[in-house]
Amino acid sequence: MPDENVRSNEKDNKEENTHQMLLKGKAWIFGDSISTDHIAPGRYFHLRTNLPELAKNVLEDANPDFAAQMQPGDFVVAGRNFGLGSSREHAPRIIKIAGVNAVLAKSFARIFFRNAINVGLPVLEIDTSGIRHGDMLEVDLGTGTVRNATRDETMTFTPLPPVMVKILGDGGLVEHFKKYGDFNLG
Repeated sequence: MPDENVRSNEKDNKEENTHQMLLKGKAWIFGDSISTDHIAPGRYFHLRTNLPELAKNVLEDANPDFAAQMQPGDFVVAGRNFGLGSSREHAPRIIKIAGVNAVLAKSFARIFFRNAINVGLPVLEIDTSGIRHGDMLEVDLGTGTVRNATRDETMTFTPLPPVMVKILGDGGLVEHFKKYGDFNLG
């Protein structure tokens, strides 16, 4: 009997992670070199202990309409070096809190990339030049594909390692650790 329970739990976990791997939403286009100051404007520094309030101003300096008009599940689509600047975790956290499904960019600042995975925000390196504002995207984290439903085009990216998909499916590194009691990265 214990073996059946283990198999059942593994199946449930696999189905749960599979559910988290397909993301759908609208593209919001940003350019190159979007810094953590663009993401979390310094004039709102006093809100750093109230991240939901800070998230109401996410990316305001890059696009003043973004925070008010984006819908939960939308995507941030950018050029090169997204997230450059300071290493604070506020930037990826408020993107996630705002409801963004994932950030797609040609490249990321390394610290931002690691912080995003740690907080449970998918970040995907892909050639974004063919994506336009408002395009409807379907991202499959497991297969490494982005389907642009608006343009009926499919693009590929190097799929995230299974351990990163697992961490993202659990909601970030802290939630992953709480769930398993250790890193359980195997």
